[in-house]
Amino acid sequence: MEDALKKIEKFAAEAHAGQKRKYTPEDYIVHPVRVMKLCKKYTNKLPILAAALLHDVLEDTSATKNQIKEFLIKLMDKQQADYTVQLVEEMTDVYVKEDFPQWNRKKRKTKEAERIQKTSADAQTIKYADMIDNCIEIVQYDRDFAKVFLNECRNILKKISKGDQELYKQAVETVDEGLLKLYGKTVNTH
Repeated sequence: MEDALKKIEKFAAEAHAGQKRKYTPEDYIVHPVRVMKLCKKYTNKLPILAAALLHDVLEDTSATKNQIKEFLIKLMDKQQADYTVQLVEEMTDVYVKEDFPQWNRKKRKTKEAERIQKTSADAQTIKYADMIDNCIEIVQYDRDFAKVFLNECRNILKKISKGDQELYKQAVETVDEGLLKLYGKTVNTH
């Protein structure tokens, strides 16, 4: 499995080539790797770990679903490859500004939360890890936006509780701790 994950990480890194994290000079791939490592503390299922590494590829790169599937089929059986692609699709935002320019951020994020609520437990598990990693970085580097982002995460977490329960608790705690840092007091979050 480790060999397959290294190859998937390389594929994701190449897809995200030239992209940097918003607040640091790090290559973008550090985020999907951290998300995968966090998921790995709670599961050893290859499709979940692979999807964690690939979770932003459809949304943020020119790679297609078919390209991902063709690559994965060389590393895992067809059923695993299909499921990995399904998870990546479930993790890909649909209500983005480019496709819904008439909607403000709040409406897009509300629709996205409703969509995510219908995703699989495994996709929600990856989403928790994604939120945790993003929340930590945003609170550290952009306190103004963090107030918006953490409240969006809080609203999403109210709707998605099918995933790994330990990771869910960690996501809730991360959001709560971030809000505490921002506001200097406990905020009624749940």
